[in-house]
Amino acid sequence: MRCIVDKGHDPYFNLAAEEYLLKHCTEPIFRLWRNAPSVIIGKNQNAAAEINGQFIHQNNIPVVRRLSGGGAVFHDLGNINFTFIDKKVEGEDTSAMFARFTAPIIAALRKLGVEAYLEGRNDLLIDGKKFSGNAICVYRDRVLQHGTLMFSASISDLSGALNARPEKFVGKGVQSTRSRVTNISQHLPTPMEIGDFIQYIYSEVAKEEGASDYTPAELEKIQALYEEKYSTNEWNFGVSPKYTFSNSVKLPSGFIEVYLNVEKGIIQECRIHGDYFFTAPTSELEARLTGVLNRYDDIFAAVSDIDLNSYISGVTPEEFTELIQTSSRLLD
Repeated sequence: MRCIVDKGHDPYFNLAAEEYLLKHCTEPIFRLWRNAPSVIIGKNQNAAAEINGQFIHQNNIPVVRRLSGGGAVFHDLGNINFTFIDKKVEGEDTSAMFARFTAPIIAALRKLGVEAYLEGRNDLLIDGKKFSGNAICVYRDRVLQHGTLMFSASISDLSGALNARPEKFVGKGVQSTRSRVTNISQHLPTPMEIGDFIQYIYSEVAKEEGASDYTPAELEKIQALYEEKYSTNEWNFGVSPKYTFSNSVKLPSGFIEVYLNVEKGIIQECRIHGDYFFTAPTSELEARLTGVLNRYDDIFAAVSDIDLNSYISGVTPEEFTELIQTSSRLLD
């Protein structure tokens, strides 16, 4: 078994490495890795429906789409990710895959005195609280299963980054299930630093196997995936399913309603209604937003260099962008 402990924390690189290892390596793989603060969404999810756009923008948190299915997760340096890649067992369904690959992790935690267990198909819990979400991707005769291990993750940042309002979106994207969460560190009988915990998990799973580095050729191919796919808006936002979004807010300037039709992450149609005052046709603002990527930075840029008050009196570019990005502060 090839074992890898990544030192870098770039989420674009780490997700690109997952795809490379799945599709181009033949040996069984065990990998431990961490990301800097980021939101990692499932392959079939609607990015806009899973994130709090305002929080993401203010904290400069990247949103990265992974190759596997499942729901959105928040990563930071208090969270450890583990990956198993191996041959698919004939007749094995996804539930059996999750059980097979999470078993070594559960065993290692129980050896530490942490009573972890698999709940449902893909969640690991302690005392009824989730600390690990897992997802699977099958490629030909190979299966990749990766999961989180929340050790000392920021619960407040997790809540803030994923605090969107999915009920305002209508479409075919897979919505994440919000769960009560906990950190492993809170359940350890004896305190442990995260570096020591990583080393412990590695030694329990890898046994005597030494850690492997990427070859220069592998790094070149991973970097190509990084640049051409995982760091692009086309992958992270553009493959979102077609959906309709609506939101409304009461501001001092009046009541405002926004309706969007979005496909491949791009606003295809925009309609704005309300009892606000204006001096320029709202249709001009609607046309300006059509064709814009439905992301905080892009929407803000589209409305910040125009006289927005001529279209909606009294509203600021920040308020209007937050309205579209479902900011909880602006909701009635």
